[in-house]
Amino acid sequence: MSRSRGRRGELPPSQETIEKLEKMVDACNFYEAQQMYKSLSARYAASEKHAEALDILQSGALIQLKHGQITCGAELAVLFVETLVKGKYSYNEETLDRVRKMYEGFPNIPIPEHLDDDDDMQKLSEALVAAKVRVEGCLSFLRAAIKWSSEFGAPKTGSPQLHNMLAEYLYSESPEVDMTKVSSHFVRGSDPEKFASVIVNFMGKCYPGEDDMAIARAVMLYLSQGNLRDANNLMDELNKQLEHKQLELPDSDLIQFIKYLLQALERDSFPLFKILRQKYKTSIDRESLFDGLLDEIAEKFYGIRRSGLPDIFGDLLRFQQYDNNINVYQKQLNKKSHMQSSAPPCFPFA
Repeated sequence: MSRSRGRRGELPPSQETIEKLEKMVDACNFYEAQQMYKSLSARYAASEKHAEALDILQSGALIQLKHGQITCGAELAVLFVETLVKGKYSYNEETLDRVRKMYEGFPNIPIPEHLDDDDDMQKLSEALVAAKVRVEGCLSFLRAAIKWSSEFGAPKTGSPQLHNMLAEYLYSESPEVDMTKVSSHFVRGSDPEKFASVIVNFMGKCYPGEDDMAIARAVMLYLSQGNLRDANNLMDELNKQLEHKQLELPDSDLIQFIKYLLQALERDSFPLFKILRQKYKTSIDRESLFDGLLDEIAEKFYGIRRSGLPDIFGDLLRFQQYDNNINVYQKQLNKKSHMQSSAPPCFPFA
């Protein structure tokens, strides 16, 4: 049977191919198996057997990740998404579950702490390199999946569930957490409660003065999309979770500004919006991103747009450019001024 099939150039059943390749991986022939996964899945796809190609690539990604071959697993996961695009697969729950299963295959490994000697420092260095590989691999996979979802049936900014996954992995696995990146994905996600828990966790380990900026950034990112509901939900959830830990929101001018800003938007008061920007300018200037976000908020809620104003949530085809921009913003965080100690002015809202 196999000789006849070989003469005709027919492809074997995908399950037969999967079992053969899994044996190669289990025998630690990772590189050879990787080349076979890539070449055979390409042959199935070229023969319009996209479903079989997807089965092979998903199986390969999962078993390579299981064996700790992160680069190989991530490469096959990206090829899985590319095959979804080639096969013009629509975004739906079934396909999302397959993407989620591969995402869950990426390991979560904590960075070692309490280092005492040179051997420990060597272990830390190796752990940081490994963490960077994991994060870059998972990000390349999920970014590709988000782009696919935006083109095949999900909202134009991409699947909220995929944004949740990307935000959570960025926060939990990045050697140096970039809360701007984390927040930019959470606000395009669908889980303010989880977002709040991440911010509360960050507040417990960040540098002084970064806690209120993380909260303000999160709220303004929601508002820059016109999403007042989730901005309020986030603040409510933060208060709830902090109260449960017998903690409070930071006592700063920036947090006071955020509270007043939400009330001004609830009341649809542009004059008050302008007054708040003027009165709290020093706090707003602590991060250059804030001023641009407030311009977008003015456009979303009051229809007022400055000429040449950049769109912070631009086309997903510019994902990499956007990430480069927010890297610049993150560097600017290190140059921020100290929080003002004076009490914020009181604005009556009665």
